[in-house]
Amino acid sequence: MKNFIYILIVAFSLNACSEYQRVLKGEDIAAKFKLGTELFDAGKFTKANRVFVQIVPKYRGKPQAQKLMYMYCKTFYETKDYFTSNYQMERFVDAYPKSEKVEEIGFLGAKSYYNLSPVYSKDQAETITAIEKLQDFINKHPNSEYMSNASDLVRELDYKLEKKAYNNALQYNITGPFHRDYNSAISAFDNFLVEFPGSVFKEDAMFYKFDSAYKLAINSVAWKESERVEKALKYYNSLLFVFPETKYVVQVKEMYQELQEIQNQTTTTKS
Repeated sequence: MKNFIYILIVAFSLNACSEYQRVLKGEDIAAKFKLGTELFDAGKFTKANRVFVQIVPKYRGKPQAQKLMYMYCKTFYETKDYFTSNYQMERFVDAYPKSEKVEEIGFLGAKSYYNLSPVYSKDQAETITAIEKLQDFINKHPNSEYMSNASDLVRELDYKLEKKAYNNALQYNITGPFHRDYNSAISAFDNFLVEFPGSVFKEDAMFYKFDSAYKLAINSVAWKESERVEKALKYYNSLLFVFPETKYVVQVKEMYQELQEIQNQTTTTKS
């Protein structure tokens, strides 16, 4: 019995394959539309795409063109060809602005850009484009059922940009004992805090900005020491003003005391 069922399955599969090849190689575009639709509905997107590629040019201007283009652009998304899906989906939105599928395709087109965003350590040009595309979708469809999902994706991409910018600034502070550039670190953290004022890295950025100024002060040449100590103390006060119970409290108190001692010694010397 099991062998019989197995034979039936193999026979059915072979027949289905031969039917697919027959239609694919044939000239009947209606048969291809029907087969492609069946494959699409069955979740066989790669095969469906192969069929649709052949008939898309021949259905332009026909009543079935909108349905065909909807399925066609979705096959690219479902097979993770995001470079093509974002292009085809934008074409669909432009061609059929009143379609009942326009929100779905508009969202998936924007999400295609999201899926092309690389890890935070790499260049983030694609991430910036994805944010712009998702924000454009949100602006055009403020009441869309996809609104919450789109907003979540924007927040995720924003976090990636924040992490990239924060780590870039941090590198000036921590990279190698002979290559630390504390002035550049301070400038980079300043830029980060202006660009991402509500960042989850804000406390860390303010601490390492102070830390950079502190290290610059304690390793300073004599004639710049007083000015650098004052600047470091200003950043110390800013950190505690914003984060009075900072997680870095033990470190900053010790650093503050050392800066105070240097400042007192400088004052005594001048006197």
